[in-house]
Amino acid sequence: MARSDRLLRLLQALRTLPHPVTAVRLAEETGVSVRTIYRDIDGLRAAGATIDGATGLGYHLVEDMALPPQTFSRVEIEALVLGLEEVKHVGDPKLARAAEAVFAKITATLPERLQLHAIHAVNGIYRPTAPAAPSLDMAALRSACWQEDVLAIRYTDEKGQTTDREIWPLSILYLENALILIAKCCRRKAFRRFRIDRIKDFSPTGHSFRPHRVALLREFVSQAQAEERRPSDTKSR
Repeated sequence: MARSDRLLRLLQALRTLPHPVTAVRLAEETGVSVRTIYRDIDGLRAAGATIDGATGLGYHLVEDMALPPQTFSRVEIEALVLGLEEVKHVGDPKLARAAEAVFAKITATLPERLQLHAIHAVNGIYRPTAPAAPSLDMAALRSACWQEDVLAIRYTDEKGQTTDREIWPLSILYLENALILIAKCCRRKAFRRFRIDRIKDFSPTGHSFRPHRVALLREFVSQAQAEERRPSDTKSR
C-alpha cells in the first residue's frame, strides 16, 4: 500500500473510531503494524494534523489538515445529522457505511462547540424494525445507473408474470415501503417504475446509453409532474 493511501486510511480511522483510540485498534482498522501506526501518527503531525495522545493512552484527532474548516448553523447541523441517520436506516450496508464516513468527515472539520452539536443533535431517527435488506447487489445497481450501462433484468410483475427485459437504469427511489428503479424500458420505449424487490436478477449487456441519463431523468420528472397536474378522472383512464 502506498504511504499516501495508508495515511488517508489512518486519518479516516481517527475520524470515525471513538476516541481516544489506541494504536492497536488503529492497526487493526488499517491493516498495518502498531510500529507503522506510530510512524504514521508522527507523519500526520508533521503534515499539520493536530493529534492529541501518546503511546499507551490512545489518540484523538483534534484538527484535520486534510479537510477545510466548515461553518454550519445549528439547524443546518441538525438537518445533516437527520438526513444521514435516515440513510443509515434505509440504505443498504454500503450506503450506511458511507453515511457514517460522511458524518465523521463533517464533524472533523467543525469547531469543538459545533462538534458537540453534531454528536448530541436534538433530532434523531428511530424505527422499531429495520427495513428488509434488498436481495440484489445495490452497489452494482447504483454503478449501472452512474455508468449508464444497459441492463438485462428478469422481472416479476404484480400479477406474477415473469419477463426478461433490457432497460436503461436511471435512478433509485426510496419510498416508504419499497425501493423503485426508474428506467427506460427498451421493449416498451417508455419510462417504467420497477419495484426492486421484484427484480429477480440483472446483468450488464455490455452496451451503454451514455450520455443520455441526465436528459432522460429530466424528461421523466417532466412527465411525472404533468401526470400529477392532470385531473384525477383523466389519470384513471
